[in-house]
Amino acid sequence: MPLPKVLVPLLFGNFVIGTGVMVVPGTLNDISGSLAIPVAVAGQLITVAALVMCVGAPLFASAVAGWDRRRLLALSMLWYAVFLGLSALMPGFGSLMVARALAAASPAIFTPQAAACVGLLVAPQQRGRAITFIFLGWSVASVLGMPLGAWIGGTLGWRSAFAFVAMLSLVSAVWVWRALPNGIRPPALSRAAWAETLRSKALMLCLAATLLYSAGQFVLFSYFAPYYKAQFQITPLQLSLLFAWFGAFGLIGNVVMSRQIDRIGASRAVMWGVGSMAVSLLLWPLGTSLMLAALITVPWALGCFASNSAQQARLVGIAPTLASGSIALNTSAMYAGQALGAGSGGWLIVHSGMGSLHWFGLAALLTAMAVSWMAASQRPHQAI
Repeated sequence: MPLPKVLVPLLFGNFVIGTGVMVVPGTLNDISGSLAIPVAVAGQLITVAALVMCVGAPLFASAVAGWDRRRLLALSMLWYAVFLGLSALMPGFGSLMVARALAAASPAIFTPQAAACVGLLVAPQQRGRAITFIFLGWSVASVLGMPLGAWIGGTLGWRSAFAFVAMLSLVSAVWVWRALPNGIRPPALSRAAWAETLRSKALMLCLAATLLYSAGQFVLFSYFAPYYKAQFQITPLQLSLLFAWFGAFGLIGNVVMSRQIDRIGASRAVMWGVGSMAVSLLLWPLGTSLMLAALITVPWALGCFASNSAQQARLVGIAPTLASGSIALNTSAMYAGQALGAGSGGWLIVHSGMGSLHWFGLAALLTAMAVSWMAASQRPHQAI
């Protein structure tokens, strides 16, 4: 049975959200140069946005519980457009940091709430496939959005890249408003349901795994642009092509995951995705040329977005009635990991250079695999 077309604007919304989140790593060199700040300082734009998204996801899940999702999701994309547009106009790093933090409220709302309302748009047997489908938007963002943003930033400046994403956000807001039906209101989580979510060992271990594998990636991923510039004197066009290469395999990994997850099971799918990323970081020192470096990123790309899509489906499978809260908390854990990774990566660059980033990332990924295995041994709610 084909998935309903109403999921397509949710996929596109995640594409825009992902492009906006990743526009800073793609334009980090230009932000650093035009604002006359070190790369490690510019990287804290990733940290502050991730912290807002981390704290905001569960808070907004409670605050907007009774909202009609058509209005909520459309307004969140309109908010994104406004503050990304303002970010492009900010004269200095301090004001840009504030605008970036305010813009980050939108990803904290859109991504988890789009996933939470999927259960009301598809049949129960399609739920896992539908969730991984709308998260293909993040993969498409890495294939098209991030490389295009990096190219625009490298040729026209980072302000133009931010403005480009703002325009996409307006398109997304209109599409969501026109496509989604009225009256989509996932049941609000009661205080007792939140307590049950927090008491579930399986859910909490899954969230810990998300935190760890997100941090493990963003220790290095946040600084891809300056890393490749330092190592290979990469041009803006080469950087955008490298991001497109990474994103293409990320899309392939997510498509394969979407088709295979119901067959292999969500917990195995998560382990496959995180293990694939760990392979790249283990092989990272062998990337002594741009071609070798590109080849080494392939396993990382294959597991990058696929692992989080599988983790979302895994959480829904563990406790469907708690999905609104668990997905919000998982989004929070993902963004907390991004903040932790970007922040610690900046610290490592200042104190020991870029050569150690991949080893710290690898340690976090291996720990995430161990925690994920522990989660799979828990069986409340007849799950995983």
